[in-house]
Amino acid sequence: MIARIGITIALVAVAFGAYAIGTRWQVTRLQGRARAAGVLAGLRPDVPGVVYFWSDSCAPCKLVQKPALEQLQADLGPDGVQVIAINALEQPDLADEWGVLSLPTTFIVDRSGQPRRVNHGVMRAEQLRQQIAELN
Repeated sequence: MIARIGITIALVAVAFGAYAIGTRWQVTRLQGRARAAGVLAGLRPDVPGVVYFWSDSCAPCKLVQKPALEQLQADLGPDGVQVIAINALEQPDLADEWGVLSLPTTFIVDRSGQPRRVNHGVMRAEQLRQQIAELN
């Protein structure tokens, strides 16, 4: 019984580690390519941003993620955060380039325009605010 618990804990640890390494690799890969894609060209300099991939058929995108981003923008103001929303189904090549595998997906972009974090799935406004605060 103890051996099974140990194996389960080890498997969970390996899965968590693989996820952490995969998301770090995804962000690192984007740092050299994202600006060339033109997605970040619309960002104002010196203001952190969120690149948000969504679709019309994604219920969590519309019901949870979009209101969280609106709350984040209201809380931080226009000089605190900017959001770029990209419909992944209308721009599948762009979603592929950014490595989007599920919706919603958000990327936290620092003040210099470099992606620093990726979030697969819904992120609450508080979590996004904390990630942006960690950039400073």
